Amino acid sequence: MRKNIVAGNWKMNNDIQQSYHLLEEISSKKPKTDTEIIVAPSFVNLSLAVEKLKGKSIKVAAQNAHQNESGAFTGEVSIPMLKSAGVETVILGHSERRAYFGETNSLLAEKVNTALKYDFTVIYCFGEDLSERKAEKHFDVVENQIKEALFHLKTENWKNIVLAYEPVWAIGTGETATPEQAQEIHAFVRQTIASQYGSTVANQVSILYGGSVKPDNAKEIFANPDVDGGLIGGASLKADDFLKIVDSF
Repeated sequence: MRKNIVAGNWKMNNDIQQSYHLLEEISSKKPKTDTEIIVAPSFVNLSLAVEKLKGKSIKVAAQNAHQNESGAFTGEVSIPMLKSAGVETVILGHSERRAYFGETNSLLAEKVNTALKYDFTVIYCFGEDLSERKAEKHFDVVENQIKEALFHLKTENWKNIVLAYEPVWAIGTGETATPEQAQEIHAFVRQTIASQYGSTVANQVSILYGGSVKPDNAKEIFANPDVDGGLIGGASLKADDFLKIVDSF
């Protein structure tokens, strides 16, 4: 039985005080739920989040990590550093990392390998941009992003992989893929995994949708059989909105 997951990606938002108050509000108002809840603050607020959420059944994720375990990479943060801070989940391949920092599928494969070496859970992001969707290349783009970064993995590694489909044209734009569009891609991804690893693995992988999910559309999106939750951006910065999304299953 795969897990329903709602993860909040705070991106480059919230200083220490703002993070403290948001964590306090989320943890105090958290509904009784079987849905796994994850928050991803900035690097400087990760230790605060780990400490604040101890015993609260809310996981903390990093928004990125370097592929090397250590070295002369000024300004970067490694998986072992995150591990030492109490973090065991990392988001990799977010569309903003791909677009603004030139991250490729091959680089992401290296990052995934390092994260799995330290037994991290990886939330691996993928998705097409507007031009690719209009050219009807979205299936090819999504297939390549998954195969080139993840299909070298062993079957047992997939227990640590969560997938997050983000149509780039729906991130921060107010546009949202229709529930039918989301289901179509999620089902395609599950079939793609099944073709390589078999249906047992494919049916155990949680696939999240990310792209302008809000309290008023989450229930309809999450009702699809292959949508197992969401990677939430803007709405995760307001505790009430985020928790309404958590409560949408």
